[in-house]
Amino acid sequence: MNWYPLLALLAFAYTGVVFWLTIKKPEKLWGISKVQWFVKNLGERGTEIFFIIFGLAFAALGIWLLTL
Repeated sequence: MNWYPLLALLAFAYTGVVFWLTIKKPEKLWGISKVQWFVKNLGERGTEIFFIIFGLAFAALGIWLLTL
């Protein structure tokens, strides 16, 4: 069985979660210490940009996995 398509779908789902977190900024998730560390060191806008780049990287991973 080829596992790459399943892993690609999981990467796309993770991309969606990261984008949702970045856009909606739910208090319960945005307030955790790991995210606040990014906000403290990168600023609010820098944290958003970092998460968008991170999400795009996982989207690229999903596309790459689908081409294998």
